[in-house]
Amino acid sequence: MIWHVQNENFILDSTRIFMKAFHLLLFDGSFIFPECILIFGLILLLMIDSTSDQKDIPWLYFISSTSLVMSITALLFRWREEPMISFSGNFQRNNFNEIFQFLILLCSTLCIPLSVEYIECTEMVITEFLLFVLTATLGGMFLCGANDLITIFVAPECFSLCSYLLSGYTKKDVRSNEATMKYLLMGGASSSILVHGFSWLYGSSGGEIELQEIVNGLINTQMYNSPGISIALIFITVGIGFKLSPAPSHQWTPDVYEGVRDYECNRSIRRQKDHPKMIISWLLRTNQIRWFYFSIFLTFVAFLSVTSKVAASASATRIFDIPFYFSSNEWHLLLEILAILSMIFGNLIAITQTSMKRMLAYSSIGQIGYVIIGIIVGDSNGGYASMITYMLFYISMNLGTFACIVSFGLRTGTDNIRDYAGLYTKDPFLALSFALCLLSLGGLPPLAGFFGKLHLFWCGWQAGLYFLVSIGLLTSVVSIYYYLKIIKLLMTGRNQEITPHVRNYRRSPFSLRSNNSIELSMIVCVIASTIPGISMNPIIEIAQDTLF
Repeated sequence: MIWHVQNENFILDSTRIFMKAFHLLLFDGSFIFPECILIFGLILLLMIDSTSDQKDIPWLYFISSTSLVMSITALLFRWREEPMISFSGNFQRNNFNEIFQFLILLCSTLCIPLSVEYIECTEMVITEFLLFVLTATLGGMFLCGANDLITIFVAPECFSLCSYLLSGYTKKDVRSNEATMKYLLMGGASSSILVHGFSWLYGSSGGEIELQEIVNGLINTQMYNSPGISIALIFITVGIGFKLSPAPSHQWTPDVYEGVRDYECNRSIRRQKDHPKMIISWLLRTNQIRWFYFSIFLTFVAFLSVTSKVAASASATRIFDIPFYFSSNEWHLLLEILAILSMIFGNLIAITQTSMKRMLAYSSIGQIGYVIIGIIVGDSNGGYASMITYMLFYISMNLGTFACIVSFGLRTGTDNIRDYAGLYTKDPFLALSFALCLLSLGGLPPLAGFFGKLHLFWCGWQAGLYFLVSIGLLTSVVSIYYYLKIIKLLMTGRNQEITPHVRNYRRSPFSLRSNNSIELSMIVCVIASTIPGISMNPIIEIAQDTLF
């Protein structure tokens, strides 16, 4: 009898929960319409994967790309609408959140074409790869609109879990497994630290979880200047720091970027060092398969290098600016320390790297230091607008660089910086595209990176961050040095410096660049890295409308 009553109560409770969820989705579903488009795309991918015997790869790419483009379109159509809070306060929609969602969708849309050419080289299943990318994008979008502590914790975990799976996608590679293990362990530790900081914030505010209600709770409990808030600030800064990967939370970044090393290739070359023709033959035989796995990993790295920073920056700005409103001096100091360490260590260590991937990893650590300047400045002096503008340029610069690396690696099977020597003599288009992206990353005029950094540093100078901006200017000069060093190698024509990889370089068989998805993504990113810098004012004005 007791079991029967308990069973009835369980059924009634489950029905109430289901009806409440259905009511929220029915009346608040329009607030997450772009996210619903991605969810529908995920369902279609699963249905095609489970019902089709022979996977129709073009359809899978078409569905993924179409869902991303439709989601971007939905965001643009509701631009400048009034800010709204939905789902019982868990989700907030405003221009500030939506522009970060747009940046994440743009990253995913540009990253997916980078893997198309490699699917044609093997029968490896690609459905899981697309599912992980779309799910990570979905988690990043929910993180941008999160308005309470629970959603802020769950959304990045959705993103992180897909990132762990993507980093271990080439599961037969030992180096990839090592990078995944480091990424997973450090990610789990950072999530624990983050949720511990949330618990201090929750307790200090009297049991509030919504960001604005936490501020009101801290005022009511008179805990806004208590040691508990300082402890919460430290733990949350460390937890978010892992997602942003500034120094000293950067240890996972170079390993995950590198992912695959050519140990087997090097051993085989040493065994055949007395037979140059055998070396070239072996490289041509193994190049296609080995670089397919590596390119899939590089596609993930290109995706992770920008989307994680965009999502984490959106979350950090709202967490620091709203719940820690009364501790602005403290979190400004913490972020200044992180920015200085990131700009110095990231750019100095990048000089010593011989691997192109590890060089870009440390370069990205330095780049996030520049972004943190915008977070510190805030709305008062256009800091958020400058941060958003620079992040838009950084997406095009970074993805364009990765597109060039993937294209070069497919034809040579190497990642060593020295092996890029003389590329201009074999493929001028690729060499020039690579050089433009690197120069834009370094911040040389008249490219977009220069104007993005100029506006970011000017906003920091107006806000009184003289020391921080000075460090940024000096480290930018350092970054120009190692970027120019690579460009010098690309443009060299001396035969003694050209490696066998470039001498036996084979250009793409496509006569039209638009027929190759990698070259198409490369062209888009190169154009976005050069032309927008000339017309900065409209971009700045759009970014300034994102105040929350």
